[in-house]
Amino acid sequence: MTGVIYLGWGNNLPGGMCAATRYATVHSVNWSGMNIRPKVMILLTLVFVLLSAGAILIQERVVMPSFARLEQTNASTAMHRVRHAMDRNLEALEVNAKDWANWKDIYDYVRDHNSAFATANVTQSSLAQLQIDELLIVDLDGHVVFCSSEHLSSPVTVGAIMSRNELRQDFPWRQYLGKDVPARGLIKTNLGVLLIASAPILDGFGAGPVRGMVIMGRLLTRPLVQRTEAQTETTFAMVTDAPPGSDDRVVTSSSLTQIFGSFPDVYGNPVMTLRVDVPRDITANGRRAILIAAASLVGAAMVTLVLLMTLLNRYVLAPLSRLTRHAVAIGENPENTEPLGFKSEDEFGKLASEFDDMVLRLAQTRRDLVDQSFEAGFAEMAKGVLHNLGNALTPMGVRLSAMDQRLRESPAADLELAVTELSKTEGDPARHAELLEFMALGCREMVQSMQDTAADIQLMQRQASLMQASLSEQMHGASHKAPILESVKLPDLITQSLDIVPDASRRRLQLEMDESLQRIGALRLARTVLRMVLQNVIINAADAVRDAGRDKGVLRVLAEIVREDGRDNLHLQCQDDGVGIPQDKLVAVFEKGYTTKSRDTNQGIGLHWCANAIVALGGNIWATSDGAGRGTSLHLRFPV
Repeated sequence: MTGVIYLGWGNNLPGGMCAATRYATVHSVNWSGMNIRPKVMILLTLVFVLLSAGAILIQERVVMPSFARLEQTNASTAMHRVRHAMDRNLEALEVNAKDWANWKDIYDYVRDHNSAFATANVTQSSLAQLQIDELLIVDLDGHVVFCSSEHLSSPVTVGAIMSRNELRQDFPWRQYLGKDVPARGLIKTNLGVLLIASAPILDGFGAGPVRGMVIMGRLLTRPLVQRTEAQTETTFAMVTDAPPGSDDRVVTSSSLTQIFGSFPDVYGNPVMTLRVDVPRDITANGRRAILIAAASLVGAAMVTLVLLMTLLNRYVLAPLSRLTRHAVAIGENPENTEPLGFKSEDEFGKLASEFDDMVLRLAQTRRDLVDQSFEAGFAEMAKGVLHNLGNALTPMGVRLSAMDQRLRESPAADLELAVTELSKTEGDPARHAELLEFMALGCREMVQSMQDTAADIQLMQRQASLMQASLSEQMHGASHKAPILESVKLPDLITQSLDIVPDASRRRLQLEMDESLQRIGALRLARTVLRMVLQNVIINAADAVRDAGRDKGVLRVLAEIVREDGRDNLHLQCQDDGVGIPQDKLVAVFEKGYTTKSRDTNQGIGLHWCANAIVALGGNIWATSDGAGRGTSLHLRFPV
């Protein structure tokens, strides 16, 4: 990529072009010298490959994991149903325990230990009818006054509950003795996991005092597991080698999604782990459907690619190649006006016809171009003038708005009302004194407002004079080659530039003038032109501080006289601590139309106009910066 940029003023531009005209010529080379036909084929193939890769990536990273998550959700739901079913079994056991505990015969048995009660009521058939495998009756002291294991042929060892005919001291339910509090849970026995529930012994009418506790147990046998599976419509198994844990653990294989659920006993220790197996039918069916869809998509894409390439070659690429060859021939011989003679009713036919007409008009266009470039130069200069005048008018508009606000907020109307009331208030000395005090305060406020307004008017008069001087300079430059030179001191020049800078920009910047500005003394300079250049520099520095996210910044101005090409040159350096400029944009900031601001309020004219103005004075302008966020130095160098 190569490019050439011309910046100039007046007749300094190539071919006598006028002020602020710039040309940029950019030549680019096709990658690898390749024609458009193979490039289109490569690009289409690349798009096809990328789309295929994207589809595969989406399937593997999005679609298939969603199937797995759905299966895991189903497994978690199944485990939740199992837990709920186990809780319902415990709840049913608790209902039986409450029913027996609220029985007057048991209430009396705890007191008199009548053996006839146990013989008559606690039998193998009665326990089978209740679907329980263990029955304990405990008094208030924790003594087990009845244990059904002593009367059964296959006793359940409940050492985790009782020891030597009394409840274990660490058994959690001992705290419920004497209280109307039921309980339920799991316990480990010699025959497996036992579901247990307890209820307080009452007098048969739901009243007390409580005389003890009835504990019923039901073994988690295979028939009970089968009934639970039927209730939950879930198949599960008890796992003996699974690591204990409080949370459900999901394990996924190629064919199964397994979830392991740990159940604690009444002591809070893991007593059993259940495993629910969910076949991965969703993933298998989903993968099968995706493979079929992908195969169909690839087939359709291949057919589409071949058909698209055939149609593109016939209706686009071939006519485009013919048109390109003709255009190259015209470029090699600008005097060649031979028509292409392309006969077609589509866009290429119309393009060829318009191209033939364009070749015929090209010679006339060349002749008109020289005259139009001179006029365009003046239009470009007018843009710069309007840009600078707009910058100068902005502070005037702000001050006019402030003056209008002060006038609307002045107490003139209130003072008039006070005068009217004062003339009518003769018999009320206190009111008379208040009105006089109010009028004194209002008059002082009016005087302050008039003084502020007078100061603004004086500043606006200076700004108007500067604008008039700028217009006079532009009128002079339109009819003369050299700008007007005036004797001026650099600090005064910078101060005059500040007068036409918007208030917001002045408030944002702290201007530091180096001692070198004073040491140089008075110089004969194009004061009006340089004042407008510095105005643009100050506004851009304030905008750079704002873009850096700060309310206040510093603009430091330095100067030196350097000897170059046998003449003295003034080198002005304006350093700000704003947002900075990336290294690849240090030249682009002076190009026409380049801007980092909104296109609604900025057209990228300011620095481009400054560059043309400095070049017209026989100098040059450039920018340096250490990078984004590290400030910018703007350098101006021109002869004095």
